[in-house]
Amino acid sequence: MKNVVVIGGGTGLSAMMSGLKHLEDVSLTAVITVADDGGSTGRLRDIYHTPAMGDIRHVLCAMAEVEDDHLFADLMNFRFSGSSDIGGHQLGNLIFLALMDITGSFMGAVQAISKVLKVRGNILPSTLDNAILYALMADGTLVRGEKNIPNTNNSISRVYYVDEIHAYDKAITAIEQADLIIYGIGSLYTSILPNLIIQDVGKAIADSPVPKVYFCNAMTQPGETDGFSAEDHVRAIEKHTFKNSVDLLVINSQPIPQETLDRYAKQASYPVTLKESDHTYAILEEKLSIVNENGRIRHDSDAIARSVQTILNTLDEGKENVVFK
Repeated sequence: MKNVVVIGGGTGLSAMMSGLKHLEDVSLTAVITVADDGGSTGRLRDIYHTPAMGDIRHVLCAMAEVEDDHLFADLMNFRFSGSSDIGGHQLGNLIFLALMDITGSFMGAVQAISKVLKVRGNILPSTLDNAILYALMADGTLVRGEKNIPNTNNSISRVYYVDEIHAYDKAITAIEQADLIIYGIGSLYTSILPNLIIQDVGKAIADSPVPKVYFCNAMTQPGETDGFSAEDHVRAIEKHTFKNSVDLLVINSQPIPQETLDRYAKQASYPVTLKESDHTYAILEEKLSIVNENGRIRHDSDAIARSVQTILNTLDEGKENVVFK
């Protein structure tokens, strides 16, 4: 049994976990950011001073093994219409909030929903603090709040917390016991790095001798990774954590239809590619993307699972020194 820890947040992480939950002989743990402060989650944070539950809600649905997980996902993600009272809130967030009151804790709510949805694996926040993310932009501008960071017409120098943020102890234990640590898939500065910049999380990863794998987004994200190559993504992780924090970079090699690329280009979003020939980490190119019925580029959950299985097989064969170095 291999212990696999996946660190991130957002819809990318959900896509990963919905595929990885089908892997055999794997103990799966998702360590998730709670720095989101937009939409329904942000409104509830402001009122109840609780860690963000939105990304955790998505991953709970993705890792569910109930007979009709799509129905439960639709139910949990159902958003009430309007803008007053419960308007704009997702039902899952309100259920989560109610369970926090019933069980007496944030983790009590996570565990209760996990039991109902028969979640395969562990879902842990990187912190239980009410974490507020800040960004220092290239021109010296300071931006407060995760929801505001991608909306600034600027480039990000670094993200950080003003308050001291304490890591959730069970997340640290999971990292310490991991046989494989994965970053991603997700928004670099607002889904992945908010976990890694928590001091004890970063230290636990740095102290771990196991391979660290970064699954890079297929497309650049406007307001966040404009013009980034795959190497720029890795450099940003190293800048916020430690040198050689990535042993293996996994990037998408699936061709994307030109009409889809043209549509994304109008939003200043372009494929993330390799731009350099020399790397201190290994490269794995995999066909990871699909274009859904709405013409949006998404990550293929099954393809991701096959890639991770390939990596795990490599570890079983004792070839990690060849593949990851």
